[in-house]
Amino acid sequence: MTTHESSLFARAARIAGVLAVAVAVLAVHVPDADACDACNNAFKNEILNERSTTPAGQDMIRAMENQQQLRVTSQNTGDWTGQPLALADVEEEPMQPIPTSVRPAAGDDTTNVADRQHYEGAEFIEIIERDESLENTPATGWVSQDAEPDVVVDITLDEGMTYLGQGVMYHGFLTNGAIPGPTVRVTEGDIVQFNIENTGSVPHGGSIHSAYTQTSAHIGAIDPGETKSVTFRVTYPGVFMYHCAPGGHAIPMHVLFGQYGMMVVEPKEKYKLEQELGHGPDLKLYLLQNEIYASGKDAIEGNPEYTGFNGRPFRYVEEPIAVEPGDYVRIYFLNVGPNLLSTFHIVGIIWDYVYWQGHPEARMPGGQSVTAGPTDSFVIEFRIPPEEGVYTMLSHVVGPTARGAIGLLAAEKGADGPSEVLAEGETWTEAELEAKAENAVRVVSPFEPGTRDLQRPARFGPEVDEVFVDIIGNSYYPKVVEVEPGTKITFTNEETFTYLDGEFSGIHNAVGVDGPEQFATALLAHGESESVVLTEPGEYEYICTPHPYMRGKIIVRDAADDGEVEEEASGCSTVSGAPFAPVLVALAAMFGWVVVRRRRRESVPSTAS
Repeated sequence: MTTHESSLFARAARIAGVLAVAVAVLAVHVPDADACDACNNAFKNEILNERSTTPAGQDMIRAMENQQQLRVTSQNTGDWTGQPLALADVEEEPMQPIPTSVRPAAGDDTTNVADRQHYEGAEFIEIIERDESLENTPATGWVSQDAEPDVVVDITLDEGMTYLGQGVMYHGFLTNGAIPGPTVRVTEGDIVQFNIENTGSVPHGGSIHSAYTQTSAHIGAIDPGETKSVTFRVTYPGVFMYHCAPGGHAIPMHVLFGQYGMMVVEPKEKYKLEQELGHGPDLKLYLLQNEIYASGKDAIEGNPEYTGFNGRPFRYVEEPIAVEPGDYVRIYFLNVGPNLLSTFHIVGIIWDYVYWQGHPEARMPGGQSVTAGPTDSFVIEFRIPPEEGVYTMLSHVVGPTARGAIGLLAAEKGADGPSEVLAEGETWTEAELEAKAENAVRVVSPFEPGTRDLQRPARFGPEVDEVFVDIIGNSYYPKVVEVEPGTKITFTNEETFTYLDGEFSGIHNAVGVDGPEQFATALLAHGESESVVLTEPGEYEYICTPHPYMRGKIIVRDAADDGEVEEEASGCSTVSGAPFAPVLVALAAMFGWVVVRRRRRESVPSTAS
């Protein structure tokens, strides 16, 4: 580094220090930092300019141009950061008036002439009329966004802490403050208004599997502080998943890290066993199987730290569900995964009827298990035999069972059991969470270092010249490395999906926010690498500026300590998110890096012909 470059970087570091001090007094009052839109814009400009002649740059520009056309269809002309793309001037045709209702209510054999008059001249009128005329196939779920809803659903999406049981805290993405989110129950034919509020600090969104209509145009990308809605009619009964979908590479990340729930559309036609018995179930058990991950790499590879029913490992072993001999039980089963297969089984029970995806016409008699991949669902009906005892529920894929996907139905005469159990996570007050965190045995976090028992430092001795840190699954791997002074540390972006509207999560960097020296890599696309060398002993914390919830740590040993390093406390790490002060430090460091990088480019003679 030249003297001039050192001076520029030192000035950036001083700016960072001033900014950090300026906000320090306000830190306790400042919410978690938002994702860095400036980073996304900077990378977009790199693609359109200096990277425009590279193969990867050309692929991305082509994708951006193609998606510009898609955004016209979805009524969203912004780029990844909500700013218009300067790639082409596209004019949108005004939408035609659309009807409030497009189909008679279930069981109504006549067409509503008044409704028909309301949507004459609407766009796609011929499709609406075709679907309305079908005898045995329901129309799609499309209705006007101005339609009066029968059911209103409100959910919030954010990032934070929850409790998994057995002394384990989880820091990830949450729905209504829990994993999973609330159980949504509606009836076939209902018009549903689904409102999603983003109370977090990064983009979120929604995908609703029960909606047979366009949803991404309405709720596909919701910025922090925004609330968006979609209205649709539920025309097919069954058990469905809903989940966060902020767009782009981040769609699987938000599902892998905890944002999902169950939505049940009850059929107008009764299920078979209810018809035969002449009454409804004694127990409705809404059961969702899910997975908890300790790192992005584990999430991508499908190696969960825990599994569970309704968000908590061994939840219904710790709290068995009481039933009586002879009870009629209906289970609404959903495997949200998002990676593993489930073969759900109950010891001592053979199904009376199973309904694939919960549709009453997709009925199968008998059976010992149901095989469900991620998003697969079933309604399962059976009777408790006339004998007291424990009936064990489990996935017969025994790995997930050993990690928490197991529960108990305890049959006893006169048992005062619940009439329903919902598929939603437990919620806690802030004081309760603080008390649990204070005494927790570990913290699991997929995108930042948790407690030391999960993220032990990957230690490298003086014989190692270069250490590699992969960026994968919105996480660094290893999250904590311990090296000798002067060791080269190379960051490589192993994300393979950079495109699409929404959270621009295929692009990452590593920027120091705390430590004896400042460092900042470039914004890296798939397969790109950049190295840093740290010579001063100490601990360095760093983040990804486009995604400040991503955190890692580098420990540079003091050579005089002969490889010894002080043990970290085994308690909980700080999990409140990235405050503004570190991000301002990071941005100032990034400013210094940009200036130095530009100076270097200008000082290299052009080799162009």
